[in-house]
Amino acid sequence: MSSVPATGAVRRPRRRVDLLAWALGIFVLLFMIFLLLPIAAVVVVSFSSASYIAFPMPGYSLQWYWRILEYQPFVDALIVSIKLALSSAACAILLGVPATLWVARSRSRAAGMVGNLLLAPISIPAIVLGFSLLYLLSAMGFGISFTALLISHTVVSIPYICRTVLAVYRALPPDFEEAAAVLGATRWQTFRYTTLPLIRPGIFAGSLFAVLISLDNLPLSFFFGTASTNTLPVVMLSYMQSQFDPSIAAISTVQMLIAVGTLLVLNAVYGVDKLTAA
Repeated sequence: MSSVPATGAVRRPRRRVDLLAWALGIFVLLFMIFLLLPIAAVVVVSFSSASYIAFPMPGYSLQWYWRILEYQPFVDALIVSIKLALSSAACAILLGVPATLWVARSRSRAAGMVGNLLLAPISIPAIVLGFSLLYLLSAMGFGISFTALLISHTVVSIPYICRTVLAVYRALPPDFEEAAAVLGATRWQTFRYTTLPLIRPGIFAGSLFAVLISLDNLPLSFFFGTASTNTLPVVMLSYMQSQFDPSIAAISTVQMLIAVGTLLVLNAVYGVDKLTAA
């Protein structure tokens, strides 16, 4: 008689765990739908045969992808955006990595201030940052040019490089560098053969974020773009002011494919699991 309530007491927690697992699964499913549904809608609309954006679509066509090739500003802006994203990520690595290594190992009070300063650009509204950089770079003689555009995108890329490299480097004990120094390695040799291979996941992860942020950046590009150096987001905005056909969805799909292709290439060459470990 005493074993019946004991069995019931054991089954109740299992049912509760099952219900929680089902609720969590449904929540995750709804969350994924919430995230992916707008993206899927853009991709589907890009194959519409209509000359306007509408659901349901009257038919399917690839004409809006041909429209990208026919509309030269889209092609020119896409080339400028890719060139700018890669260049700004490279500049951010050259400037951000040495500063981050110093911040991570320095014991001075200034290191904390410099560390916060390196992360400051992502906490400032992009419009305010672009407006300030416009005045500063104009006073320095850069004006509105690709160089000014590169400097502004480098400024917003540096925090992503610094954040990921700082996380990786602070997790490493200084024993490796001390051992290299004891064995006679110079500072450059220690960095080249010991430090750099260890912080490489942080550099790759940060540069990936920097490239994606640059490709999608509109406020800064809007301030510094010219007729020959306009980026893709600026051209898309200008295009939508006069026309609103599915070619915008098509070029957005191409932009997403570039981002996904970058991730796939990095996964094949380096491994996304190592990037996310940073």
